[in-house]
Amino acid sequence: DFGWGKDGRPRDNFARGIELRAKATLLAEGCRGSLSAQVMAKFGLRDGAQPQTYGLGIKEVWEVAPEKHVPGRVWHTIGHPLDARTYGGGFLYHMSGGRVALGLVVGLDYEDPYLSPYQEFQRLKSHPKIREVLEGGQCLQYGARTLIEGGWQSLPRLAFPGGALLGCAAGTLNAAKIKGTHTAMKSGMVAADEVARELEAGKDAIDLSGFDEAFRGSWAGQELRAARNFRPGFGQGLWLGAANAALEGWVLRGNAPWTLSHHGADHERLRPASEFQPREYPKPDGEVTFDLPTSLYRSGTNHDHHQPAHLKLRDAATPEAVNLPVYAGPESRYCPAGVYEYVAGEGDDAEPKLQINAQNCLHCKACDIKDPTQNIEWTVPEGGGGPAYAVM
Repeated sequence: DFGWGKDGRPRDNFARGIELRAKATLLAEGCRGSLSAQVMAKFGLRDGAQPQTYGLGIKEVWEVAPEKHVPGRVWHTIGHPLDARTYGGGFLYHMSGGRVALGLVVGLDYEDPYLSPYQEFQRLKSHPKIREVLEGGQCLQYGARTLIEGGWQSLPRLAFPGGALLGCAAGTLNAAKIKGTHTAMKSGMVAADEVARELEAGKDAIDLSGFDEAFRGSWAGQELRAARNFRPGFGQGLWLGAANAALEGWVLRGNAPWTLSHHGADHERLRPASEFQPREYPKPDGEVTFDLPTSLYRSGTNHDHHQPAHLKLRDAATPEAVNLPVYAGPESRYCPAGVYEYVAGEGDDAEPKLQINAQNCLHCKACDIKDPTQNIEWTVPEGGGGPAYAVM
């Protein structure tokens, strides 16, 4: 539907949604798709699969000085600015037109509730080698999105009655290559073959149960199987993870006689704030590093303020009862858009209350993944809302 008001009543522009029916429905929503999550729950597609794990990618596109631009140059980093217990890495790509894209991916299985992925990205840009490229340039755009990294062990069953899951909706990204477009395309091709076969047979009810086995047996499925131990290897920290990655990639080449397991869902990994010290991040300089409102402006994100908030709490009391006292309000830090903030209540003895600024949302879905109590539900907002990426 389109045009509901915050009060639950239809507005002047209200229009009913359209119900689409098809013999086969192929869901290719990307990471943490809303319909895909409902389908997986309804049909138990995740039964027998290991928990999925995710990363949060934060990215900027810059226009840099001509003498600093080298078309085609690629940097990948690991470690800095993250500690040895936190999985993640950075990238910097020299694109055409004097532009570079740079970013940081932080594994959402991190433990420290005081960690801020946005502030860690600012620290990455402060590294001398990266600062040297950016100084004198102009930041054009900012954005964020989650990546699905669980791989082979975390793949659900890919087919359900009347349809199938494709690409990152299922989890076909190869974390070792930091690539998923090729495997997503292959999943669509395999699914198309299965659908065409059923249609040619003239069946009234299309059966895609063979898609799961067909994809896993394809070169894309076998690529994921060969890379299956890369991501869980970093569950033991940076150094053991790097050693495991070298062993798997250069010696065993995906043929290890073992399969490593993931260490639980990302929201279960967050530990109480009492076990850590608050982090003091440097103030932005306004040239290479920026405050969050400045970056958010560059995303172009916007939502109709009259629509119901698309970020919902299953229990309105949980943030103040659990998240704030136990985890020091981690949603105010893991969100790269400043959607969640604790504000002072009214009166002298009033406790801080969680305020949700849904209009700031970048649709990264980190909150839906990382909230330790799984109390936050990301739902689809009204069409046309969200970030306005042009050069990302």
